[in-house]
Amino acid sequence: MAPGLDDGSSLFNFVVRDGNGVKGMVDLGLSTVPKPYVQPPKERIDKRMATRHEGAPIDLSRLDGPDHDEVVKEIVMAAETLGFFQLVNHGVPVDLLESLKDAAHDFFGQPSEKKAVYRKEVSPSPLVKYGTSFVPEKEKALEWKDYISMIYSNDSEALQQWPKECREVALEYLKTSMTMVRRLLEILMGNLGVELDDTKIDGLIGMKMVNMNFYPTCPNPDLTVGVGRHSDMGTLTILLQDGIGGLYVKVAEEIANIGKKGEWVEIPPVPGALVINIGDALQILSNGKYKSAEHRVRTTSTKSRVSVPIFTSPRPSEKIAPLPQVVEKDGFACYREVIFGDYMRNFFGNVHDGKKSLEFVQI
Repeated sequence: MAPGLDDGSSLFNFVVRDGNGVKGMVDLGLSTVPKPYVQPPKERIDKRMATRHEGAPIDLSRLDGPDHDEVVKEIVMAAETLGFFQLVNHGVPVDLLESLKDAAHDFFGQPSEKKAVYRKEVSPSPLVKYGTSFVPEKEKALEWKDYISMIYSNDSEALQQWPKECREVALEYLKTSMTMVRRLLEILMGNLGVELDDTKIDGLIGMKMVNMNFYPTCPNPDLTVGVGRHSDMGTLTILLQDGIGGLYVKVAEEIANIGKKGEWVEIPPVPGALVINIGDALQILSNGKYKSAEHRVRTTSTKSRVSVPIFTSPRPSEKIAPLPQVVEKDGFACYREVIFGDYMRNFFGNVHDGKKSLEFVQI
């Protein structure tokens, strides 16, 4: 351990306040995991206790042929059970996905001071935030992850304000993903009896954000987590994994050929695929029919890992509640109406703790 980083507060200042991140700490040379990163035993990820999700990815191009109904059924089934599925032939060029991974490595490979300019307290743009862990000020054990977060307002602001190392490729990723997102929402909302127009789509995904996550190599992955147990707060998340893997999803109810209730399933990387997961907003709107997936990320000792999620969610001013069509059918509402901005504040104001964020609106 470098001089001065052997106590918790010095390390916290170096990693979090000064913006050196986990990567800055790892670059100093680590042979052991620093104490603030050691997770309690129940939060550690034991690879041997998890199964691998061996199901084939869903081929989205089959929507346009005779298999249309079968593909719809596969998407709905995945949303109702695990809350996670992988897509191929999704319309986002595979070479763009490769460029994205390269851009993430380029951004995080810069000297710390170049990244630290985007720390929340000093960032030149309200759209861009660089940070580490999730809510480091409140966490008992920190997460082994650095990230850059880029909120989308419009193309010109993204091209002016997002970091130059990744803005063009990140914007292209976001824009080329939207046709796929729209098709998925049409399927999922159509299954609930809701026909979508542009206004309704905007109500569901009016806020969009691209993150780049960086998980540096870790001397002992068994003691740490890259990201702790949580579900995403929004509507749909689109995730690009690299080839290293480490993403685990919790089985909510027993699913044939996948796992028993409470088990963790690894989502293995599939070349050219995107991972889709259901967020809390969609669970609320569907009155619990669709499951926001509780997931977490393991660290690795061999090679630094990157992932690039797009988070889509309602705008903060939007009111969300179980859809009337679904409540009428179910005979009751599981969740109360909430202004989405209030839900967001609660979500970002607490540490990762499984699906606890949904308790904020549970009836």
